[in-house]
Parts: sequence; structure tokens; C-alpha cells
Amino acid sequence: MAATQTQKLHDLLSDFQVAMLVTRTADGELRSRPMAVAQVEAEGTLWFFTQRQSGKVDEIGDDHHVNVAMQSSSKFVSLTCTSQPVNDRAKVQELWNESWKTWFPKGPHDPSLTLLRVDATAGEYWDNSGTSGLKYLIKAGQAYLAGETPDVSNDPTIHGKVKL
Repeated sequence: MAATQTQKLHDLLSDFQVAMLVTRTADGELRSRPMAVAQVEAEGTLWFFTQRQSGKVDEIGDDHHVNVAMQSSSKFVSLTCTSQPVNDRAKVQELWNESWKTWFPKGPHDPSLTLLRVDATAGEYWDNSGTSGLKYLIKAGQAYLAGETPDVSNDPTIHGKVKL
């Protein structure tokens, strides 16, 4: 079942273009911000562009543990991760998308532009779309009629926890 859940998690990750990156501030508070996903690699590594002098880079320098959360109307993913800034100009060129010029007007050659490499160590997903959504609706309806809560823990097409 773990392989099925791992594949399901990877499949869901490729559905998202934006994620919320959660870091911890120097005073211990959690802070999140939306980030455009530049790339999702098969083993669970995500890449984001950012400014080298941003608060998130400072926060990751103090505590490299981060959370990445993704949500649509019927799909949800939460990743436990570690992160580090990466100054790799070849990788910047590989991942560059012209639409990011809005945030990085000097383009991929901007010396203040850096990458964030985010390596997922664990993930959890909920998929209420397509046939998974129909299964969930049936389980939820049955639970409602029985006065219970739906149990989706044994159906990896709907919910799963994965160690990466």
C-alpha cells in the first residue's frame, strides 16, 4: 500500500502550481506565503524561486524545517520538509519561466535571484476529486446515516500518509 500512496502523493503534487511555504520566524512564530512551484521532482524535491535577501531565506537559515501546503477545491497536500537556498545558475536557467519576470524583473541573470530546494520527508494527502470524490461522498453519506464520521484511512485513493 505504501508504494500506491507514494505514487498517489507524487501524482497530486504535479497538479499544483502554487503552494504555501511555512517557515518559523526568529521569535518562533509560523509564517506562510504563497510560492509558485518551479518544479516537482519524482523523489519529492520541490524547487521555488526567491530573492536571496528575503525573510524566508533568513528564516530557513535559522531553521531549515518547513511545511509546504497545497490546496484546490477538492485536493489537499501537506508536506513535512527541509529546505535550503541553492545558488545554481544552471538550475535557474533550466527552471526559468518568463511569467516569473513579474517578481524578478531582471530575469534569470539577476544576481539577487536564488532557488529554494525543498526536500519532502513525509506527506499527507486528501483527494476528493473524480472517482476518489465519489468514493468519499458514498463513505460520507453512509457515515452520516449511521451517525458516525467517515473512515477513509483504509482507502489510499482518498487519503494517505507517506514517509519519503
